[in-house]
Amino acid sequence: MKAIAGHCVITIDGPAASGKSSVARELARRLQFVYVNSGAMYRAMTWHILQNPGALQDPAAIAAAAEAAEIVCDLDQDQSRIRINAIDSAEHLRDPAVNEAVSVVSGVPRVREILVEKMRAYAAQHDLVMEGRDIGSVVFPSTPFKFYIDASPEVRFRRRAAEGQRDQIAARDEADSSRPASPLVIAPDAYVIDSSEMSIDQVVSEVMERLRMSGTPVARIL
Repeated sequence: MKAIAGHCVITIDGPAASGKSSVARELARRLQFVYVNSGAMYRAMTWHILQNPGALQDPAAIAAAAEAAEIVCDLDQDQSRIRINAIDSAEHLRDPAVNEAVSVVSGVPRVREILVEKMRAYAAQHDLVMEGRDIGSVVFPSTPFKFYIDASPEVRFRRRAAEGQRDQIAARDEADSSRPASPLVIAPDAYVIDSSEMSIDQVVSEVMERLRMSGTPVARIL
């Protein structure tokens, strides 16, 4: 198994509502790895920025607010947790205002630099399954264990609606794919899975089989 900072890192990237979070969480559970939700980190920063609404209109102000924030990233039952200025905003991460603003905040290069450093710090201590949009392409480009989970826009819209969320899938895709800083892309060496007609269990099983084929010790999987 190739190590990243001494630990194994499996990356799960993909667009909104592709199923990547559910897949990553279940995969981490089966492997007994730590699950890191990078999207939650950007959403927490977005909620923090929204406490000063005027900052949202100015990328420099967003960057300054991120630099000034006290960010603590730790674990809660083998899952990542982020607190900003001692506040855990987990209950607000799917607020409509956060949904609307997260692409703006996450598109600021300095915000990404700060949070990517926090993400990489997890790998110094733990074996990880980390999901997001640029984990295999930017955060951990040297890991050999990269997956990209996709689904059709129609399926992703239905999934989001079933969760009670009202993200504009097409607009989010455009924002994530076209931003100058770490856009959503498929890493050249990522294994792509279309989850449109698959259950979470089926996707996880396919990932597990791919890991076996790539040389991950079976003892760590079973």
